[in-house]
Amino acid sequence: MKRLDGKRALITGGTSGIGLETAHQFLAEGARLTVTGSSIEGIEAARRELGPDVLVLRADAGDAAAQKRLAADVGDAFGTLDIVFVNAGVAQFRPVEQWSEADFDRTLAINLKGPFFLMQALLPILANPASIVLNTSINARIGMPNSAVYAASKAGLASFVRTLSGELIGRGIRVNAVSPGPIATPLYGKLGLTGAELDKASASILGQIPAGRFGEPTEIAKAVVFLASDESAFTVGSELVVDGGMSNL
Repeated sequence: MKRLDGKRALITGGTSGIGLETAHQFLAEGARLTVTGSSIEGIEAARRELGPDVLVLRADAGDAAAQKRLAADVGDAFGTLDIVFVNAGVAQFRPVEQWSEADFDRTLAINLKGPFFLMQALLPILANPASIVLNTSINARIGMPNSAVYAASKAGLASFVRTLSGELIGRGIRVNAVSPGPIATPLYGKLGLTGAELDKASASILGQIPAGRFGEPTEIAKAVVFLASDESAFTVGSELVVDGGMSNL
């Protein structure tokens, strides 16, 4: 039997990278699925790739009011929801003196504020039992230079895992997280670096990974499937680190 057979799932940021690969894994495991994205091009590409049975919606992950509209759309489509993978996020890396207030607010809105209000908006339609999985990051655990704001936003998510799991378990809602290390996704191409700068940064990161390679999106997606499935029914308030040993150095 498929591990997510018949379960209704929502993946935010599901049109590329880890989110898109998780969408494929969820479908392979039998889930009914809604994914969100922010760009028209990405949404159209995801619709072609995932097929007509997947609901693909445009959503602004950093707009608190938009989370209520998203929850209403998912409720109209599914009635109730069994799984939420809160994956949409933005990563900007720069020295502390180069941050503007607007960029700081944008990162916190997308990575922390939006996810909180999405979970709040989804509460009325979450099933009992249900599983929420947050996509955090090992940057919340390690002191990587130039990652201060991104790391803070992900540390906030990690805190939500602990506090909300205690608050919501009485309703049958488990909250856990997957904490990826460096993963080979389009994210790194969105950092505004030149090709030479990107190669240099990648080589530096690679030297810090004991496994000797970047992770693959499918390796994160499979961890999310475990946390979303009934196999992890006794896993509550946990953060599953998938980083090739990087945070253990």
